This record gives sequence, C-alpha cells and structure tokens, in this order.
Amino acid sequence: MLDMKKLEAGYNSMQILFGVDMHVGPGEIVVLIGPNGAGKSTVLKSIFNLTNIYSGIINFKGKDITKIPTHELIELGIGYVPQGRQIFPSLKVRENLEMGAFLSRERDIVRKRLEEVMILFPDLEPRLDDYAFGLSGGQQQLLSMARAMMQDPVLLLLDEPSIGLAPKIMNQIFEKIKEINKIGTSILMVEQNARMATSIADRIYVLEDGKVALHGNRNILKMSKIKKIYLGGY
Repeated sequence: MLDMKKLEAGYNSMQILFGVDMHVGPGEIVVLIGPNGAGKSTVLKSIFNLTNIYSGIINFKGKDITKIPTHELIELGIGYVPQGRQIFPSLKVRENLEMGAFLSRERDIVRKRLEEVMILFPDLEPRLDDYAFGLSGGQQQLLSMARAMMQDPVLLLLDEPSIGLAPKIMNQIFEKIKEINKIGTSILMVEQNARMATSIADRIYVLEDGKVALHGNRNILKMSKIKKIYLGGY
C-alpha cells in the first residue's frame, strides 16, 4: 500500500529524516516509536506533503506521490489526524465533520458518509449540534479521527492520538483505532505510549536520529534494549 524509499526530508534547511525506508501493507497497523526528536511525526507529515522533501520516493498503491499536493493525497485515499486534536472549536460537531468531506460536492454523498461515520463513532451522534469547544478531550480526539474518516480513507495517518488523555480515555481511543482497522483501513501511527501502541501493531519501526534503527513484527519487543528504553523494562 505505502512504500517509502531513502526518504530525506525536513523543514527548510533543517534536515530531520536521513534515508528512511518504510512499508505499510494493506490492512496493517504499523507503529512508529522512538525518542523525542527522532523524526516520527516528520515521517507522517512528509507523506502528507507538509515538509520539504530533499530526496527519496513515496509510493502509494504503486503511484509516486512524492510532493503531490495535499488535497490530491486526500482524493487518493490518505487521511491524516495531526497531533493535538486540531478541530474547529467554534463550529458545531456536524460542521467539523462536514469539513472533513470538503472534497465531496454532492450533499447526498456527504449525508450518507456522515451516517456511516456515526455508526463508527456513536458517542458523537448525540453531540452533532453542539459546539466542538464543549467536548471533552477524548471526544475532541474522536471528532478529529471521525473527520478524517469522512473521506473514507484506505490509509489513515495518526500522530500521537492518545497524547494528553487519561488512561481510561486512552483505552477507548485504541479500541476505536482497532475498529477502524477492522473495516479495512490501513493505519500508520506515531504514538508516545509505546506499550499500548505496539500491542495492536502488525509491524513496528524504531526511529533514532532520523533513521530507522530497527523494524520488524512484535517479536522485536523481546529485545532487552527495546524493553528497557521504550517499555519500561516490561
């Protein structure tokens, strides 16, 4: 589904990624872990064309999407949920969701997609006519994810979906991520809670200093270095 080869990227003259290779297969949950500043979020932003890409190739379903405009990436089926619950607080929940379907001009299509998304996010349905600023932190994160799902993406990029949330709410967010994956959406996720993220991952990449230091399935969690640094010795 997604292949990244020798990607070098950053912000203006500040290079963050150095020759990153990465792969996401159909239906997979792939998790990026690593220390702060390792370049994890920059990987997602590079896919979504929000960085300066100096060299390398990003292929999506066999198509070179390197540096393609963001709105075209959405049309191709890539959704992105940025870090920090970036919703429109002064708009109602329904309006926030409709903003996620801004590429669809047919009102009937938007209405149908909203009904489908509400099946996936039933907790938001009673709040459709409430202003988004009145939602709890967990509800705002669900809204951010639901908005991305309004375009029915085949690949969803999630940047720190549990950041700043209480443990109980964090569990709800991860259950929702699994539900999204079960309907056929591939997921590439950056997550600070390494233990919880890797528990649902099909494959894991460890980034250090803008490079892939290690990758594999959950068996890599048995390595003493990984357990000590990222899982607290678990």
